[in-house]
Amino acid sequence: MHIDIDWQNVDTVLLDMDGTLLDLAFDNYFWQKLVPETYAAQQGITPQEAQAYIGQQYHAVQHTLNWYCLDYWSERLGLDICAMTTAQGARAVLREDTVPFLDALKACGKRRILLTNAHPHNLAVKLEHTGLGSHLDLLLSTHTFSYPKEDQRLWQAVQQETGLDPERTLFVDDSEPILDAAAQFGIRYCLGITNPDSGIAEKQYQRHPGLNDYRRLIPALGAKETR
Repeated sequence: MHIDIDWQNVDTVLLDMDGTLLDLAFDNYFWQKLVPETYAAQQGITPQEAQAYIGQQYHAVQHTLNWYCLDYWSERLGLDICAMTTAQGARAVLREDTVPFLDALKACGKRRILLTNAHPHNLAVKLEHTGLGSHLDLLLSTHTFSYPKEDQRLWQAVQQETGLDPERTLFVDDSEPILDAAAQFGIRYCLGITNPDSGIAEKQYQRHPGLNDYRRLIPALGAKETR
């Protein structure tokens, strides 16, 4: 699907964090490997048994705020997920195309807003290790609104909070259901990241254009703004 963004008609760029500005390898390692292994050791069961059990628990709350909530998982699994997140913080890394893109957006006067489902502790740890916050104008965790991005009530709350005009907004994420929710709300431009995890093959989107390198957007961004 062709990416066709009229940059002159974009004021606000909303950006997801994990897999969109940061490499998703951190989260995939943490939730798919470290948590099951730690749980297996604690419970005295095999890693396979832990994987199967935790997979069921993940699936049961997918697309709800609990899925992203470190407190929920700490209680559910009897693990100190916040402490584990802090200990693994150095694994959080920026995508190499993130800063050039965010800086280009700033140069063109676009408002850069982080909109993440990440828990505030998770967000704080990642900001500390990546310096991402200095390249953004506003940081929003959906936990402060009590709804995830999959929920239309979240989008209403974000619009009230930021005053954004959906018709003049670009939203970037690595989840098709979340892009669908944004489009349903009326966000004009919705773009999917095809390579959220640097260690995994690229993915495809069914209903939204996809991109694997923000630097491809920068020339158009500059050209449209010089007049």
